[in-house]
Amino acid sequence: MKRYLLYILLLLMPLAIFGQKLRNHNLSVGRNLDIFNQVYKNLHLLYVDTLNPQEVIGAGINAMLRTLDPYTEYYAESKDLKSFITGKYAGIGALIRYNMKEKNAVIDEPYEGTPSQEAGLKKGDIILSVDDSTMVGKDTKYVSNHLRGDAGTTFLLKIRRPSTGKEMKMKITRRTIKQAETIPYTCLTDDSIGYIYLTQFTEGCTQDVRRAFVDLKKRGMSSLILDLRGNGGGSEAEAALLVNMFVPRGITVVSNKGKFTQACHDYKTTLEPTDTIMPIVVLVNGETASASEITSGALQDLDRAVIMGQRTYGKGLVQMPIDLPYNTNLKVTTARYYIPSGRCIQAINYSSGKSQTYTERIPDSLTHVFHTRGGREVRDGGGITPDIVLKSDTMPNIAYYLSGAGLDSTEVMFTYVCDYIAAHPTIAPASKFHLTDADYSEFKRRVVESGFTYDAISKKQLAELVKTAKFEGYYDDAREAFELLEKKLKHNIANELDRHRESIIQMLEQDIVAAYYYQRGAIEAGLGKDKQYKEACQLLRHPDRYKAILTKGEQSNDKNN
Repeated sequence: MKRYLLYILLLLMPLAIFGQKLRNHNLSVGRNLDIFNQVYKNLHLLYVDTLNPQEVIGAGINAMLRTLDPYTEYYAESKDLKSFITGKYAGIGALIRYNMKEKNAVIDEPYEGTPSQEAGLKKGDIILSVDDSTMVGKDTKYVSNHLRGDAGTTFLLKIRRPSTGKEMKMKITRRTIKQAETIPYTCLTDDSIGYIYLTQFTEGCTQDVRRAFVDLKKRGMSSLILDLRGNGGGSEAEAALLVNMFVPRGITVVSNKGKFTQACHDYKTTLEPTDTIMPIVVLVNGETASASEITSGALQDLDRAVIMGQRTYGKGLVQMPIDLPYNTNLKVTTARYYIPSGRCIQAINYSSGKSQTYTERIPDSLTHVFHTRGGREVRDGGGITPDIVLKSDTMPNIAYYLSGAGLDSTEVMFTYVCDYIAAHPTIAPASKFHLTDADYSEFKRRVVESGFTYDAISKKQLAELVKTAKFEGYYDDAREAFELLEKKLKHNIANELDRHRESIIQMLEQDIVAAYYYQRGAIEAGLGKDKQYKEACQLLRHPDRYKAILTKGEQSNDKNN
């Protein structure tokens, strides 16, 4: 009997300890919520200025969420979350940017078939006012909020066109707009290789892919390149549906595992596939994330496609939208997902300690080996490693700053493109358009005469070295060497423009083509010089090599070109 009672006590002790920890946790939650409430009440009563409760409490909520992972977010308006999930909003359908030279928001790209295009807006148009509200000097967020509104509402837009100097007023009616075309471009090569570029996993995107696939197949497609580069993901259900196009029904594509029942869910293939034998290459890069990683990872685990490119982002977490009072929402991380081999590809561990939140990237040495259906080795943690790893195309530092991504106040590239468009009512088809030597010479002259400069990394590092040398007391002895090195590190902009001519011309051409043929034209123009696309075509032209990669022991992941 004593032994039996002891056994019961040993069983009950963990339950008692757990119960006490739960009570202590709940007490701590209640106490801290009460403190937060009292802090705001006292601020409301005593603070010198009147508080904006939405801003102050919203800032408090966002600060709390920053101690978690970056995907758990608070939405003060439900329409913002809806726009995120569906990829749609009501507005004019144009990309805007802040022009450092004009100190104003301008039109960067009107989208095809939208109110902005129909109204005749052009790249470079300076946004002056929306109805009676001035937009002069306002940032892009402020301008965007005024351009958006309810579908069907009409407003008066006032712009100034730099090429003519004229101010123009346009009456525009807002419509529901897709943030980006799901499939902006497809094509078929002369030797029957199909290409589909998928930009995001929004609701219904699989139907778009299926339509594009069927159309290409009717035209004679015998193999497919699915481009997921830069695709940040979206709907997990859509990812499972897309995989279902290429694998039989009854297969688990992805499993969610969280700490409460509703977060645990398996997505299986439930439909008859569209095609289970056509060779497929999936292009990925470091910006391929979330649902895109489910798609590429599942096709890899099931030995259904060859994955090519760079290692993907590594987002293995799942979010769930939660309705909150007063038309607000919370998107909260509730689970990790696991693809068919059983691996989770989450690359970063988000941990919340007692004093601070920190992130820790999982090192390759701590990842674990899993196996595809055919027995090939794959690993968890750190995203999807492609079957064929290709060296990424890098943008020269000068091109980055010329594009306006840096702090260059001259906006010389943007201005050149706008002037070129104004001087050329039409251009050659997207795939055949090229700038002439004279065009590039003119661009080069403008850059040099504008006084354009950019912040060199080597110059920054030299400044840090000089600072350290002065601190440690040996700068005076090495002054001559430092000054000589500083002279050698100064940019010769004309030489830099010649050295990186090919990359800069490609940027200019794609930017110009987009103004005439929109996003589809820019993609078409870019494919002509896309090394990874060309490598994918080469693989599909060699069926034996393609099959060998999908065979155990024949994995190829060391190609650099």
